[in-house]
Amino acid sequence: MIITTSGGFFAWNGNVYESDIIRAAIRPKVNAVGKLKLEHVRKTVKDGKTEIAINPEPYLRMLMMRPNPYMSMQKMLEKLTVCKAINNNAFALIVRDDNGLPYEIYPIYATHVDALKDKQGRLYLRFTMCNTGQLLTFSYSDIIHLRKDIYSNDIFGEPNYNCLKPLMEIVTTTDQGVVNAIKNSNTIRWLLRYGRALDENKLKNNVKKFVNNYLKFSDDVAGVAAIDGDVDEIKQIEPKDFVPNASQMKLSEDRIYSYLNTNKKIVQSSWSEDDWNSYFEAEVEPDSLDIQNEFTWKIFSRREIACGNSIYAEAANLACASVQTKLAFVQMVDRGAWLPNEWRELFNRGPIEGGDKPIRRLDTATVSSAKGGETNED
Repeated sequence: MIITTSGGFFAWNGNVYESDIIRAAIRPKVNAVGKLKLEHVRKTVKDGKTEIAINPEPYLRMLMMRPNPYMSMQKMLEKLTVCKAINNNAFALIVRDDNGLPYEIYPIYATHVDALKDKQGRLYLRFTMCNTGQLLTFSYSDIIHLRKDIYSNDIFGEPNYNCLKPLMEIVTTTDQGVVNAIKNSNTIRWLLRYGRALDENKLKNNVKKFVNNYLKFSDDVAGVAAIDGDVDEIKQIEPKDFVPNASQMKLSEDRIYSYLNTNKKIVQSSWSEDDWNSYFEAEVEPDSLDIQNEFTWKIFSRREIACGNSIYAEAANLACASVQTKLAFVQMVDRGAWLPNEWRELFNRGPIEGGDKPIRRLDTATVSSAKGGETNED
């Protein structure tokens, strides 16, 4: 069936995830994306009015909570985000029942992916699995494909290998230089030169005697060594190991942070509310939209989407907001834009009875074009 190949994608196995700098740089985004809440939203128009239903289908509500028996949706989103951050591509397989309804989603971690097409022009992806080397081919319509940095390839995002490799080599070399400098600190520091040949045992005994007498702290020796006629010269050797300075090390670290679009405040959780909001809009929100679009178009058919079905990635957790900002959201509750229980969730409070019904202050009633205003009699 396969007649053409549209290029391929190689996962980078350069152990970049084993770097503490890389893992620390992507962890804030991974945790933030994992906190997204996926919901099935259905918008329908009836008698000129738009009706919104949240999670109307039980099977989709369960799927958005537990995509497979081995992980929650939070953990699956975290794994997909790690793969996307490192390889600029992340894949997940949608498993459907006999009726074509999705009931499980599994993340795919492969070392190589090929894009293939059949005679009808349908796109398939052939995965080379990382652990077993097994070749698995799936229809692209059943693959959730998250990607970024799309340039020369129409299917896959550009890999990070060429950009990150020189930076990782600098960091690795710098770390090895520091380790080697520490190891070399225990090398030869003194040279005893004798004017005549001595056997090996006597040389070792003389060295041991010199160390015990003059290279150990004691009360009767104040850093002065006396030599006899056998020793012509005592010379101290100073090692000259190259150790990168702090500015060079910081420059390499900042370059990696810049490439991954983060900074030290985000990595060390010392950000302010404005710092996090900027990071959220630059890094987390694009991934949220990517997840939202891919899940919608791969889970539903075109007809279902036209009927108002979609998967919405809700960033409801505003834990980064200050208490003052959270309290200001009470205005959204007064105007019926938020439910009381949604507001309570910002403070990690449980729901209350009647908190799932919108409320509205009497002085914020709906304005009518025919009358000066309407009174909210509820």
